[in-house]
Amino acid sequence: MENNSKEKEKGLNKKTYIYIIVLIVCIIILLLISISIYKSFNKKTSFENTSLNFAKNNEETIFSIDKCTFFSGVDTKNKASSISNFTIENLYQYTDMAFFINNHNTENNMENTLKSVSISNIQYTKSPKLGEPSIYYKNFNNFTKSEIEESNKIEDYLNFEVSSEDTLDFDTPSIYNNCASPIVLSYVNSNIKTDYTFTDTSTPITYDGTLLNRLNINLSLLECSISFDVYITNNLDQQFKTTVNLDIPLQSKDDNSSIYDGKYLYKVDTNYIFYRYQ
Repeated sequence: MENNSKEKEKGLNKKTYIYIIVLIVCIIILLLISISIYKSFNKKTSFENTSLNFAKNNEETIFSIDKCTFFSGVDTKNKASSISNFTIENLYQYTDMAFFINNHNTENNMENTLKSVSISNIQYTKSPKLGEPSIYYKNFNNFTKSEIEESNKIEDYLNFEVSSEDTLDFDTPSIYNNCASPIVLSYVNSNIKTDYTFTDTSTPITYDGTLLNRLNINLSLLECSISFDVYITNNLDQQFKTTVNLDIPLQSKDDNSSIYDGKYLYKVDTNYIFYRYQ
C-alpha cells in the first residue's frame, strides 16, 4: 500500500511539473505575441505619423521647376586646315539646359526664397553609343555658346552660391535667392569623332550640327537620358528635393527640325515639384 501511495505521489508531482512547464511556455508565447503586436503597432503608428507629417508639410507647392529650355549644337576642338584638307581632333555635341525654379509667389518671404541650392546624384540612365558624356555648370550669359570650361565639370556634386545682390558673377555657380535666374547646365558628348580629316574641300565646313549629317552620324547613336537630384533649403531652413529626369533633345517629334539643321532649340513645360522632406 505504501509503495502504491508513493507511486501515486510521484505521478502527481510529475503531472504538476508538466502543467507548470506548459504554463510557462504559454506565458512565454503570449509574451512574444504581445511584443510582436506592440512592435507592429508602433511601426504602424510611426509610419502613419511620418505620412501625416509629410502630407502636412507638402499641402502647398513652395518650389517647382515648370519650364526648361534646351539648346543643342555641335562644335570641334583643335581644328586644322590646309589647301587640301580639314582636320578635326574632337567633334563634340553639347546641349545647354536652363531650368527655371518657380517659387509660386509674387512677394518674397522667408519661405519662398533660397538659402542654398545644390545638385547631386547625376546618372546616365541611357548612355550614348558614340562619344563620352559629361555634365558642366555653365555661365548663364554663355547659354548657346559652344565654349566649354573644363574647370566647370561636375564630378559628383555642385553647390550654388545664393545671393540677393543686384548682380551676380555667373562665371562660378550662382543663383539669385528670389529664383530670378535659372539653373544652367551643359551636357557635353565629346570625342564623337577624333582625328578625322575631310579631304573634300570643295564644300566649306560649318562647325555646327550639319557636321553630324555630313559625317553620316545617326542621331540615334547620340541619344542620352540623364537624371539628377536638386536640393533646396529656404530661409526657414526647410529642406526640399526633386529629381529631374530628361532626354537630351536632338530632334523634334512634331516636325522635321533637328540638330542636323545646325542647331536645335527646344522649350518644354515640366512638372518637377520639390517635396519638403525636413
